[in-house]
Amino acid sequence: SELGFDFRGCAVMACYDKQSPDIAQGVNEGEGIDLNQGAGDQGLMFGYACHETPTLMPFPIYYAHRLVQRQAELRKDGRLPWLRPNAKSQITCVYDAATGLPKRIDTVVLSTQHSPDIDHKTLTDAVIEDIIKPVLPPEMITPETKFLINPTGRFVIGGPMGDCGLT
Repeated sequence: SELGFDFRGCAVMACYDKQSPDIAQGVNEGEGIDLNQGAGDQGLMFGYACHETPTLMPFPIYYAHRLVQRQAELRKDGRLPWLRPNAKSQITCVYDAATGLPKRIDTVVLSTQHSPDIDHKTLTDAVIEDIIKPVLPPEMITPETKFLINPTGRFVIGGPMGDCGLT
C-alpha cells in the first residue's frame, strides 16, 4: 500500500478467449511436432550476470534479444515487408565443460508473425539469411546447428489477438 500498488487500488480484469489456431497447432496435446507436449511452445528464463557477452548477459539471451531486434528493424524499414510485429526467439548453446563458455550454438528458434501470403520456405530462407546469419557469430554456427523458424508452420495471428493470457 505504501508503494501505491495493492489489492485496494487496482482492478483485476478476467478476459478469456480461445488461443490462436496458429499457436494451438503447435502446442495442443496430440497435435503438431511433439504429440505429447500439450504446453507452451517456447519459454526460457535467465537471472544472472556472466562474462559471456559485453553486456554481462548470458550468450543465449543476449543473442535472442539481438535476433528480435533485427526482426523489428527489417520489418520497420520494409526490407521484409511480410513481417508483422510479434516475434520471439530462443538460442540453445553447447557449453565447453572446461571453460564454462559457449562452444557452439545447438538450436536457434525464431518465431515471427507474418502476412498470410508468404509461404513457409520463403519465410524460413529469408529469416535465416537476413535476420539470423547477420546477427550470430559465424564461428558459433556449425553444421549441427538446428534452425527452427516458425516451428508450428504458421504465425499469422499475433499479439493479444493470438494468445490468451498475454499481458
